[in-house]
Amino acid sequence: MESKSKNLVLGFVVLAVFLISGVKSWTGEIHGRVVCDVCADSSIGPEDHVLEGAEVAVLCITKSGEVVNYQAFTNAKGIYTVAETMPESDRWNACLARPISSFHNHCNHLGERSTGIKFTYNRPSGHFHSVRPFVYQPSPAPSYCSE
Repeated sequence: MESKSKNLVLGFVVLAVFLISGVKSWTGEIHGRVVCDVCADSSIGPEDHVLEGAEVAVLCITKSGEVVNYQAFTNAKGIYTVAETMPESDRWNACLARPISSFHNHCNHLGERSTGIKFTYNRPSGHFHSVRPFVYQPSPAPSYCSE
């Protein structure tokens, strides 16, 4: 019983030191979408669709100079999300998002402008940064696209 009391007191001391130290936390979020441009016409139309399970890498440099690497996969709506909470002094400064792969055999060739996107991350805590969509295309495009 005495051991439990000591652990409880120690837990409160650690919590108090954390709160008194004034360490402010910061939360950042990056999200984007991965799409199949079925006719490879560089415009999103009714024939195009989102790609579930596509892999995206996000590399960020923090204000303290640390490099952090994230891996994300798109959900059923074709959206990927990367989020982290860290001390304010270590928040993201700049990031690079890039597509890694599409696991869809019918749409797995990366579009021309989808190699990667660099951006400065200057959002306040709790706000997100949206990255323009990454586009994959089929090879070859279906015959109905040239009609």
